[in-house]
Amino acid sequence: MTPASSPRSAGYWRLRRWIDNLAFAAVLVVLLAPVLFVFFWVVSLSLKFDIDNTAYPPIFVPPTPTLDNFRRLFADTPFALYFWNSLLVSGGATLAALLLGVPAGYGIAKSKAHGLAVLMLISRMTPGLSYLIPLFTLFQILGLLGTLWPIAITHLVITLPIVVYVMIGYFETLPPELEEAARIDGCSVWQAFRYVALPLARPGIVVGAILSFIYSWNNFVFGAVFAGRTTRTMPVAVYNMLTFEQFAWGPLAAAAIVVMLPVLFLTVLIQREIVGGLTAGGVKGA
Repeated sequence: MTPASSPRSAGYWRLRRWIDNLAFAAVLVVLLAPVLFVFFWVVSLSLKFDIDNTAYPPIFVPPTPTLDNFRRLFADTPFALYFWNSLLVSGGATLAALLLGVPAGYGIAKSKAHGLAVLMLISRMTPGLSYLIPLFTLFQILGLLGTLWPIAITHLVITLPIVVYVMIGYFETLPPELEEAARIDGCSVWQAFRYVALPLARPGIVVGAILSFIYSWNNFVFGAVFAGRTTRTMPVAVYNMLTFEQFAWGPLAAAAIVVMLPVLFLTVLIQREIVGGLTAGGVKGA
């Protein structure tokens, strides 16, 4: 029996692994504690009555959980309409960004047009406020202010560079031999893109879609400037719930929960999709 395989050595390495896992878990708890505390506090506010939300000392755990704040949110305000507006704007902008950005990323990656890639990155880094006034003037001349069209168009300006830049990175990592083999078999450039490159780039498409949706869903500036009373998006609607007279903490926390739910759902979904896509790609390439 060698020293490395002795029972004492095996016990030492088990203890070392257990200590490393414990240290990693402790660091993870320290880093996530502020975020988890804020999330727990918002959930607690949404499940308590107003008298419990204003109590001192604060009541962290609701003595009698209630969904009355959610009922008041949808009964007293057109929050369902605002949710539908955000869904239309974010979903439409994300879909349009994918339809335009995926082929654009493929073309830039295959033509090695690195200047266009840098241009896309610069356009994403440019603050939205820098082109807010020109867009406002343009939409005012076209008579589109107060509708969903200017919000969707400006969100497309935000999301399209994200999709293009993400897809450039994914298409550049694909083996060129696969597309060359498809071309030899008689496929056109479009067919090679559709039947070879596109399925392999599924993880990149999912990442681009979720990032685009999150940026569009959480965008506040363009919705606050271009929207009307019936075309507000969710962040603008939550902001308008703040008044100088008093804070309705319960409905406000309920609105925050409703705003976060789609993003949380998509975050869980993208994790499964990325793992599944990478696993499928590894099996096919084997």
